[in-house]
Amino acid sequence: MLEQIAHRLTRKPKLVMMIAVALMIPSILGYVGTRVNYDILSYLPHDLPAYQGEQLLEEPFHMAATSMLIVEGMPAGYSDRLVNEIKELPGVSNALWISNLMGIQMPIKMIPENFRDLFFSGNATMIIIQYKNAGSSNETIEAIEQIRALCNERCFLAGFSVVSKDLQDIMARDLPLFVGCAVLLGLAALGVCLESSVLPFVLIISIAISVVYNMGSNIFLGEISFITKAIAAVLQLGVTVDYSIFLYHRYVAERPNYDDKRDAMTQAILAAFRSLTGSSLTTIAGFLALCFMRMTLGRDLGIVMVKGVMLGVTTVVLVLPSLLLLFDERIEKHRHPTLLPDLSRVNAFLIRHHVALVVLLVLIVPVAIYGSNHTGFFYKVDDTMPEGTPSIVSNDKLKTEFDMASSHFIVMRDDLSASRMAALEAELEAVPGISSVVSYHKVLGAGIPSFFVPRAVTDMLKQEGYQLLMVNSTYSAATDEVGVQLDQMQAVLERYDPEAMVTGEGAMYQGMIETSIVDIQVTNIISAAAIYLIVALTFQSVSIPAVLVAAIELAIQINQGISYFKGADIFFLSPIIISSIQLGATVDYAILMTSRFQEELRTGKDRAEAILIAANTSDASIITSALVLFCATLGVSFVSSIGMIGALCTMLARGAVISAIICLFFLPALLYTFEPVFAKTTRNWRAAPAPKALPEAPQIKSV
Repeated sequence: MLEQIAHRLTRKPKLVMMIAVALMIPSILGYVGTRVNYDILSYLPHDLPAYQGEQLLEEPFHMAATSMLIVEGMPAGYSDRLVNEIKELPGVSNALWISNLMGIQMPIKMIPENFRDLFFSGNATMIIIQYKNAGSSNETIEAIEQIRALCNERCFLAGFSVVSKDLQDIMARDLPLFVGCAVLLGLAALGVCLESSVLPFVLIISIAISVVYNMGSNIFLGEISFITKAIAAVLQLGVTVDYSIFLYHRYVAERPNYDDKRDAMTQAILAAFRSLTGSSLTTIAGFLALCFMRMTLGRDLGIVMVKGVMLGVTTVVLVLPSLLLLFDERIEKHRHPTLLPDLSRVNAFLIRHHVALVVLLVLIVPVAIYGSNHTGFFYKVDDTMPEGTPSIVSNDKLKTEFDMASSHFIVMRDDLSASRMAALEAELEAVPGISSVVSYHKVLGAGIPSFFVPRAVTDMLKQEGYQLLMVNSTYSAATDEVGVQLDQMQAVLERYDPEAMVTGEGAMYQGMIETSIVDIQVTNIISAAAIYLIVALTFQSVSIPAVLVAAIELAIQINQGISYFKGADIFFLSPIIISSIQLGATVDYAILMTSRFQEELRTGKDRAEAILIAANTSDASIITSALVLFCATLGVSFVSSIGMIGALCTMLARGAVISAIICLFFLPALLYTFEPVFAKTTRNWRAAPAPKALPEAPQIKSV
């Protein structure tokens, strides 16, 4: 069946390319129609109290997204008019200012102290804005844009949703640079490693087609995260280029055996399909491990990248052969020697000193693990956004002028007595770092009868048996101080309402921190176990996968440990993504060399000669693969305006190089040293299994 398909594909290369290009049209439409989620907190597990509290803010309070608008040096009439205009916007559910409570005629000195401190600071005043939909929704993002259009240059809109809006704008500007830089540097890497100046362009076109298919098919997921959108295309280029190179080299190897190049391509397709379906399993396993994260961002990236690998293999088998046949003459016309170094002497040196290399590797292990275990993390995307971004400037003003670095929201029952509420508010205000508490009881405490409280204020703070407390903090979210503060607040709430829930940016980030600790451990174990099993089944061995997986795991530990020794914190998702991708994508380097080592042993060579041949023949493939992944991801790190994306891609690029170094310079010594162990713990290690009798394959006649 496969042979017949391959035969037909090679006979109609122009038709195949027309179909491939035609399929890009719905893919492009799907790409445009796929929503991108810029709210990283929306991927938290739904059973977290902070997430459940966030749902209550959305319904019934319509306060799942809140912004603070700071107005500097403007008369009260301007702020009052601005509040009324904002309240009329489609995505806004409420806007609260002092005019909602007491009108604008009352002198500032006459306003009760708790409200004066909340709404005024020097020559600035603050308006609290609520949105009807979640902070990452299109409606909220549109409302933020409309609010900014109403404001003058003395207005500063702050809040997490505003950060999401600016993040969206930055990504729209940076994404073409990501892809363009990855393609250009990928072409440069392929130009160095391949023997034709035309071939890199052909391979990149094939990969680009598979990327478009992958990104277009994301429409069936409904939406993807901005992190997935930023790095998925680059990763797909980096991890699937090997498949294209393998098909081409197999085609070149088959050419002398056939009079018709189409028959040679048919055999290359068959060989590529059998090899790539097996070799891609480790990469797929690494990405699938991300799907086991409790934070569903991992599933988002994992599913997209699994699709990417599968579509990459499919495109190599179905589309690339036609491209190669169509450009075959030009590829041959522009052939040149590769610029890859000859490492044969280096390999001989490595084998002679294999004991020293193994000892050196053992000495590196504790240093790498220590550095990896002590690497610090950062969690907030906005901490790495460019200085001068409007939301960052506004958030800084909110912190410096109103002493509000973050806000917590408490959702609790509304039947507590006035005395109990007063005691609760006093205890909350006594928690270190709390600057103010806003509640319905506080409004009444200002001497206003309940029937005089405006409906807008009541709707904001009381709904369907719940009441809402807004607790402002001088501590920034995702810090140790906020973590302690939240624990102290929860201890206070336990005495008044055990079912009360604390939510908001600070609580959500704290939940993300606690979740990520578990996710790091789970993904590491699952990815290592899955890849160990795949390698064990491939070689029918218990010792070979242990050595290969341990070698790449050491490369991962070194990669992460370098950040510690540099004194740099890393984005909290980095170890999760790096461990899965670096292990899944680069363990193939080790498998390639080990497979060739076994082949040479089965021909009767001794282990020294076998490992030298294996190393010499594998070096070019390992360097090519690592160099393309390195160039593609490093380019993104250079052009990204978002430090988090840049740091993540830097680690991916560094991981490719470290894995390549381990495989090029240390793996030959490991394989040579442990070969006697392999012989005792591997089925048919040195002797090939007896071939099974197979029916004679039908011959394809040249046309």
